[in-house]
Amino acid sequence: MKRINPIRPSPIAGTWYENRPEKLAAEIDAYLDEAGLPVLDGDVIGVVAPHAGYMYSGAVAGYAFVAVRNRKFDLVAVLSPFHAHHQDAFLTTSHTAYATPLGNVPVDRDVVNMLDATLHAELGFGITPIARDGEHSLEIELPFLQRALSGEFSLLPIMIRSTDAHELEVLGKALAKVLRERNVLLVASTDLSHFYAQDVAKTLDGEMLRQMESFSPEGVLEAEEMGKGFACGRGAVAATLFAARELGADSVKVLNYATSGDVTGDFSSVVGYGAGVIYKT
Repeated sequence: MKRINPIRPSPIAGTWYENRPEKLAAEIDAYLDEAGLPVLDGDVIGVVAPHAGYMYSGAVAGYAFVAVRNRKFDLVAVLSPFHAHHQDAFLTTSHTAYATPLGNVPVDRDVVNMLDATLHAELGFGITPIARDGEHSLEIELPFLQRALSGEFSLLPIMIRSTDAHELEVLGKALAKVLRERNVLLVASTDLSHFYAQDVAKTLDGEMLRQMESFSPEGVLEAEEMGKGFACGRGAVAATLFAARELGADSVKVLNYATSGDVTGDFSSVVGYGAGVIYKT
């Protein structure tokens, strides 16, 4: 049996984002500086951020993470899709930390275990640990968190295959239950529509962003089911909204939107990216 390295090495540093620490830090700081702090009349509970390579979506992601710049959180729960096939609904890492060029982010195994036990009690199944995964959509948020937040934090990583509304609502409420007394930030990782022409993408993405801004996890899921909007991380967004609602959040504000065409100049087939903040007024 192959021994598992306790640290999950990055499979995407150097391709999806810069692997030289100083250059990576400067790039992320520039995205944050260019985004500027949004005016919010409440306390931030979570953010929604894209997960493409930084050259495509880094500027949009900056608008999400600048909303928590210089804030201190002890724990960050990152919910993302899992793009590869897997038979189980919810996955997490079996490693003890994620490695990025900016350092290691430790996984809070106690919280993972508490969430797993809560889900088993509610659904009859929990979170499956996996090793050496190649999932980019969770890792891509970590360097932004490392630069934006004040001080170190531990991680609750959840990768989601399920799009079942009941399962996602149970996950969200279970998250709120185990996180309620903690100083925690929720992060939902998602891109929007894929490979439509720019004008079509804007229509589809606009509907998905409207459902988010309406604070409707049900609407996020229904938009995709009805073909009115698309998001590869719709399960992550829905579960995050369910959790945030239980934690007292009542508002979502979309902060920025762009497509890959805005970067490449090719508007014939684009991917949409949105940034938002979830907060309690």
